Amino acid sequence: MIRTPRAVVILTIIAAAFVLGGVAVPLTNHPDFCASCHTIAPSYETWKVSTHKDVTCVTCHVRPGFEHWLHDKVWKGSRDVAITLFGTPPDPHDLAAKVDSKVCLSCHQAILRVSELAPRDLPPPVKEVGLIMSHRKHMEAFGKRGQEEGCTTCHSRIVHEKPIKGYPIVIPRGHVSEDSEPHYPDHPDGTKLRAAAIADCFRCHDGKTQYEGNRLSKRCETCHLPDKLDEFLFD
Repeated sequence: MIRTPRAVVILTIIAAAFVLGGVAVPLTNHPDFCASCHTIAPSYETWKVSTHKDVTCVTCHVRPGFEHWLHDKVWKGSRDVAITLFGTPPDPHDLAAKVDSKVCLSCHQAILRVSELAPRDLPPPVKEVGLIMSHRKHMEAFGKRGQEEGCTTCHSRIVHEKPIKGYPIVIPRGHVSEDSEPHYPDHPDGTKLRAAAIADCFRCHDGKTQYEGNRLSKRCETCHLPDKLDEFLFD
């Protein structure tokens, strides 16, 4: 009986792993692979027509670094595949994937300075709507609250949702409480996506919620230049 040296076996396994990884990793990184799961299909379709259509799924949903790659892609990905094949996949309307704010800020770092500029120097499209709210202060407040809030607390529907009536797609979920034609999303009652789609700035700015001893104002002028309100909110 011919015995294969242990070193040869180990090297063969390592080589096979590298070859498999070289094929599997690029393949599973492609959005078309993600869309092969019927549960993800609706998210894929909205992504294709979004402002982020040139950004792959893993760019936003897998944090940088090997440790995060193992957790976000290998572990969570394998778990999702197992659930799809052997379990009961969640309803597409109840998907609630988390995107770390650090990932968003890796591309959108400049947004933290928006309210620190003179109104005439605001970048489009925030200049068009006269946005003067401080993103930096909101991020600091989210951190102090410790409720896992961040960029997607206000902007979660930018990629995987239809634009809300009357607002550019970059606007956080719409000001449905102030809209003469309220937004009714195409999601069943009681689902996570419906709850996310109808929530707006007044989730916190309701005139009752307090932060550091102060009530959060619900006045539109808290975040917008007054001369822009009629043109933007009520056109």
